[in-house]
Amino acid sequence: MALDGCGVVCKYILLVFNIIFAVVGLAFLGLGLWLRFSENTRAIFSVAELNSSAFVIGVTVLIALGSVMLIVVVFGDYGACNEKKSALQVFSVLLFLLAIAEFVVGALAYSNRGKVGEKLGEFYMSLYSLYVNSQDPAIGVTLTFIHNSLHCCGMTGVHLIEMVKQTCPKPDGIMEHIVMPNCPVTIVTVFDSRAPLVMGIFIGTGALLITALVCASLLLKQIKREHQEVTTYYSTVY
Repeated sequence: MALDGCGVVCKYILLVFNIIFAVVGLAFLGLGLWLRFSENTRAIFSVAELNSSAFVIGVTVLIALGSVMLIVVVFGDYGACNEKKSALQVFSVLLFLLAIAEFVVGALAYSNRGKVGEKLGEFYMSLYSLYVNSQDPAIGVTLTFIHNSLHCCGMTGVHLIEMVKQTCPKPDGIMEHIVMPNCPVTIVTVFDSRAPLVMGIFIGTGALLITALVCASLLLKQIKREHQEVTTYYSTVY
């Protein structure tokens, strides 16, 4: 079915968007499943008292978010590649719901930044304890990413006694060879001080979803118009 220039641009924007969305969704789902079913962490989920812990909630969110993102990608790719109205309609509804969720979560995270920072600190401490006990490489990679992103080192920051110093970043300056910022305090402080940036990321992501929604709507409108033109043509001819 022939699309005009705007329709073609929207189609390829949606394809690029879905590729990025698929990569991020697979990363979230893969990490969540690894942490959920790894031999070193699986037992946590069978203990009733830990079902509300930050670690269990975090892993559940990763799996759920990754799954939803991949479902969105399936409808988006199928609808855009095959120019299917029903798939694009479902895709548009899912994008709208995700965009609303982004705005709401961003606002809640900003207004409750103290509690959110504490929960993130608890999540880090869970990862830290699991790595110390199991030396799981996936958790080690996650800790390395956190340490390098926040420039902190473990629970203490003291190199002589820190148990995960192999995952810590290179020290900046002489003093950091002795002691670096510890991560639980750094996480709470960074989240509190950068709460506006975090809210901006949520809003920016929501705006990106709205942009994809506009493209999907324009593409859907063109497909409907093309269908009507084809139907009118065949009705006239036959």
